[in-house]
Amino acid sequence: MLDRFNFKEKPPKERFLFILGLIVFLGFIILGLMIMFWQRLPLKMTAFQRYVFGSVTILYAVIRFSRLIPKK
Repeated sequence: MLDRFNFKEKPPKERFLFILGLIVFLGFIILGLMIMFWQRLPLKMTAFQRYVFGSVTILYAVIRFSRLIPKK
C-alpha cells in the first residue's frame, strides 16, 4: 500500500494536490467531529440532527479520501 504514495515518482503539481487533498480530508473530519461533539458551536439543531450532519460530513471526507488514493 505504501508504494502507491511514492512521492519521488510524482511531479511537484501532483504532490501538491495530494497534500492539499490530505489537508482537506483532515479538515472535513475535524469539522464533522466539531459538529457532533462541540456543544458550544452555535447551531440550532437537536442532538440527533447534529450527529447525522456530523456523520454525513465525515462520510463525505472518507469518500473524498478514497478518490484521492491512486488506483493501479
